[in-house]
Amino acid sequence: MYFYSLVLSLVLIPTILFAQSSVSYPERAGLLSKDSTALASVSLAADGGIDTLTFRVGTGDRFLISIVGLEEVVFNSEIDREGSIYLPRLGNIYLKNDPLYLAKEKISTSLRKIYKNVEIHISLIEIRKIKISVAGDIKNTAELVIYANSRLSDVISRYIWLNPSSNLRKIKIVSEDEEIKKYDYLKYLRNADKENNPYLKDRDFIYIDKIDRTISVIGAVKFQGIYEFVENEYLFDLINVTGGFLSKARLDTIEVVRFEDDFITQTTMYLSYQELIQNNFLIKNGDRIIVRDIPRYMIDNSVLIEGFVKYPGVYKITDDETTLFGVIQEAGGFLPNASLQDAFVKREIGLSDDDPEFERLKIIPRADMTDDEYDYFKSKSRLRKGKVVADFSALFEKNDKSENIKLRRNDVITVPEKKDFVTLIGQVVNPGNVPYRPNFKINDYIKIGGGFAWRALKSDIRVIKANTGEWVDADDVTEIEPGDGIWIPEDPPGPKFWVLFKDVLVVVGQVATVVAATMAVVASTR
Repeated sequence: MYFYSLVLSLVLIPTILFAQSSVSYPERAGLLSKDSTALASVSLAADGGIDTLTFRVGTGDRFLISIVGLEEVVFNSEIDREGSIYLPRLGNIYLKNDPLYLAKEKISTSLRKIYKNVEIHISLIEIRKIKISVAGDIKNTAELVIYANSRLSDVISRYIWLNPSSNLRKIKIVSEDEEIKKYDYLKYLRNADKENNPYLKDRDFIYIDKIDRTISVIGAVKFQGIYEFVENEYLFDLINVTGGFLSKARLDTIEVVRFEDDFITQTTMYLSYQELIQNNFLIKNGDRIIVRDIPRYMIDNSVLIEGFVKYPGVYKITDDETTLFGVIQEAGGFLPNASLQDAFVKREIGLSDDDPEFERLKIIPRADMTDDEYDYFKSKSRLRKGKVVADFSALFEKNDKSENIKLRRNDVITVPEKKDFVTLIGQVVNPGNVPYRPNFKINDYIKIGGGFAWRALKSDIRVIKANTGEWVDADDVTEIEPGDGIWIPEDPPGPKFWVLFKDVLVVVGQVATVVAATMAVVASTR
């Protein structure tokens, strides 16, 4: 336990220090990546519907009023600067700051005093504009003229250009009468909490605070990350902000790593889900909440069999217990044309392992490699990454149980079709695939291919073994098997005639020049 705590501290301390200056979760990335040229400059267009329960009417809002009886009476009326609307034959009705639904009820009730047995339809057809101010930790502090049906989200998404340090969980709005309210915009984004996305009012002042304190949540929650710290927030509420627990979350030991009052010493606490609900556990600045996975949660213990077996597909296994022989039997055995010689098992464990030496050799010319380096490079090039050594022929034809390997989850068993040919490569008259013939030798296949080509290097023939990819000297091959390749290299050609002729002319010219110079010197001395 001490070792675990030490390792955890070494991992956590630099991360928490980093967390103090960097907040990261998906929504921030989208808001920070806005194109500043696309931001509104003067006013924002009103769009979408209006919530009649929360939208409050005011000076400049215009209504269409229709009274349908024996005849239809239609007129428009606007709320004046004193907050009242004028109705013919009724006079003024004060509506300022009423919710829209209540304003409609007041108008309808007043009209029914003089209009009997009629249908009354009231619609808000024109929305007033309001003026607000935006300041704080943003790049574009300004005053805005916007429509009165704009919410906080409209301003943030369309106008405000945030800084990486802008605090979205602590947005302050000061009204004209100096009422101060704070909003957690992330709760609106995550939980569609409209209380944290209010309609804006005329002369509202929006202040975006700067991030100073943070907490982090990692592990089995929907949106792990580093979040702005909010005073008096319970851990249960914070988990809801992160989207909640994943189904694989281990809820009996939710870990909280916390700084003590000296801001240096760290302690660890463990809470269950029930304690989280019952105890109302308050989080503190710098807390790190770790939600671990249930061990081996829904691990799929299965293998895939593909190719020429009777019933290819996915098979459930017991990890490191089910054998190759057993699962092939479960798949109905091999089809008649299955190639046991070429069948293999591929395992994902180790597939991602890097080989720096091989990567280095890939960019080095052959001439700059040592012989050992070149041999290593060739061997690694032939290696089938992830292949498990298992001789299917020995296991299933000779009953050699030493080849009956135990399977691991996600193994892939591949059984290809038999190759009934041998491939001729290089300097033969007709290179290509030649039908396999038992007991045929190398030269027999070359004869079928039309014999050696005129530049063939007959002394350096190689055989490429199908099952291993190994290159074997012809003299060391005892048997040609289906799928093998026979490679006949080219004898390096001599210089072409015109190249040789050109070189001779150059040499002759140089000799002639030397002779002429010598004769001139001799003549001058006489």
